Amino acid sequence: MKKIILILCSITLIFSPIAQSVRIKDVAMVQGIRSNQLVGYGLVVGLPGTGESTRYTEQSFKAMLANFGIQLESGLKPKIKNVAAVVVHAELPAFSKPGQTIDITVSSVGSAGSLRGGTLLQTFLKGADGNVYAIGQGSLVVGGLGVEGLDGSQVVINTPTVGRIPNGASVERSVPTPFGNGDYITFNLNEPDFTSAKRLSDTINNLLGANTANAMDAASIRVLAPRDISQRVSYLSELENLEFQPADTSAKIIVNSRTGTIVIGKNVRLRAAAITHGNLTVTIAENQQVDQPEPLTNGETVVTNQTIIDVARDDTRAFVFDPGVSLDDLVRAINQVGAAPGDLMAILEALKQVGAIDGQLIVI
Repeated sequence: MKKIILILCSITLIFSPIAQSVRIKDVAMVQGIRSNQLVGYGLVVGLPGTGESTRYTEQSFKAMLANFGIQLESGLKPKIKNVAAVVVHAELPAFSKPGQTIDITVSSVGSAGSLRGGTLLQTFLKGADGNVYAIGQGSLVVGGLGVEGLDGSQVVINTPTVGRIPNGASVERSVPTPFGNGDYITFNLNEPDFTSAKRLSDTINNLLGANTANAMDAASIRVLAPRDISQRVSYLSELENLEFQPADTSAKIIVNSRTGTIVIGKNVRLRAAAITHGNLTVTIAENQQVDQPEPLTNGETVVTNQTIIDVARDDTRAFVFDPGVSLDDLVRAINQVGAAPGDLMAILEALKQVGAIDGQLIVI
């Protein structure tokens, strides 16, 4: 029993639950409404000797002084162990307006030992088009710790060369969105599926009338929308909170060979096959029983399936099972004899190679 418990702890078997209704906003997003990535280059000052003195850091330091009208003598090499060159990046949410603030992340790009205690100087954050959309500045919050001795020994906890500044950047420019353009809005499913797309469009049509929503492909559902912006906001608020039942996921098996984690979808089924693996003997069969009604009655003949699992560990080395058996039955049978996670992985790979698994086997 202890062996079985240990194996069940090391092998994670997640079977998809019965499909439940979800809100549209939880499984889809409106096309064109998204965040935008920003990036910039700057300097962090005020470090307690944990900075760097690289060539590009010196150039950046001199350029900063030149902006304030300070010119260093030619050939003078400043000692700037309290300065570090950094890259600053952030996500600019959709509909962000000038004057609002966003969080930024600051990462060292040189040999700085730590950014703890540093302050980011004014840094321009640009988008993919090269325009400045935000300006960042402020004191860093660094969760890591790094200590180094004179003999070169060091202790590093987390990552002291990366920090964050909550609300550290002020938005200077808004990004235009197509939200108010045209007569339609489009929902894009996070996980494209033809059945889910049809069910989503049917849910909207049942509420608002036929042909209001049309599934364009497995991911996109186009919905007729009012032109007035205020009406469109209210309209979208109603739509994104509608609930529908998405399609079941496809049959997949995910095997993580590094951690021993195995995730099996509920729709995975086995076909008839036999394989050899060690000294385990697992026989899984599914027998059909026919129940006949009493004579001269209005009853109907009923066919029921009965799964029989027999497990033994001896010199016999064959796995034999009939078609239609779920992987749940196979896994339970293997766990009963205390097999290791590697045994199950090897069996699954062998079954897939002979075409005995109806589903995808993905090894990561």
